[in-house]
Amino acid sequence: MARYPIPDRLLVAIGGNAVHPETTSGTVAEQKEYADRTAASLLPLMRLGNELVLTHGNGPVVGKIMMRQAIARHRVTPMSLDICVAHSQGGVAYLLLQAMENALRAIGNMRNVVCLLTQVEVDADDPAFGNPTKPIGYFYSEDEAQALARETGWEMREDSGRGWRHVVPSPRPRHIADLALVRDIASRGAVVIAGGGGGIPVLRLPDGTRTGVEAVIDKDLTSALMAGALGIDTVMILTGVERVAVDFGTPAQRSLDSATLAEIRRHRDDGQFPPGSMGPKIDAAIDFIERGGRRVVIGPLDRAADALEGRTGTHIVADG
Repeated sequence: MARYPIPDRLLVAIGGNAVHPETTSGTVAEQKEYADRTAASLLPLMRLGNELVLTHGNGPVVGKIMMRQAIARHRVTPMSLDICVAHSQGGVAYLLLQAMENALRAIGNMRNVVCLLTQVEVDADDPAFGNPTKPIGYFYSEDEAQALARETGWEMREDSGRGWRHVVPSPRPRHIADLALVRDIASRGAVVIAGGGGGIPVLRLPDGTRTGVEAVIDKDLTSALMAGALGIDTVMILTGVERVAVDFGTPAQRSLDSATLAEIRRHRDDGQFPPGSMGPKIDAAIDFIERGGRRVVIGPLDRAADALEGRTGTHIVADG
């Protein structure tokens, strides 16, 4: 595989399932353990001293918040989905922030880690509001899913042969609020966690004010938008797989070490990347490269440094 230079500025997107796997029961001890593992994996990147912005997913977490509300709804008034996203954004970032600062302090590094609660504007007319596709929370059998749909009004869909899940609207991000703060704090040397869970979805009203809307924005699309707006030319999307695969689950399956923009577009147009799994990551990579980005790395969280340098992962680059 090709070797790549270390970029001076980097955005790293951490998958929600990487820090809160769907198979975990979600105890505090488990969540801290996964946060510690994430911090250990990212420590080599944090030690570089370059500008570093982190985003993270929240699909499993926000789904569990919604389930708690459904169970307790006769005693406690449920919150709207945008507030649930805000809760998950703060909770996940707290665990990551603490684990990363602990990892840095253990080696005598005094670099700070900062979390910014982030609003992201979406379009009220986005067709996603009429076609929920973003899976959150647990997997269910078909019978369980149908029972939950009747009880809660949730929309349930089958997810890539793995079971049924609660799906919610996932509009495209249009504008990230207060991005100048992210830029300023990162330039001062702190690791910045922002845009967690894709950001809190909001609408901008005609008078310039904002109001929340019920949705979960894809964190990879927000990451691509954020990196482009910040002028960062390298994005890493860390997940639970070693590389992107084509013809997945067939005898012809093969992993991609690298791909140009034209090649990855062709694979996407051939239907290689389902919307519930690798699809949003590939869409985000294409958006980012089309807007002038140089490289997107999709690779394993536990080998983040190796992926950045080109020893693993799939590296998507501009044509030519």
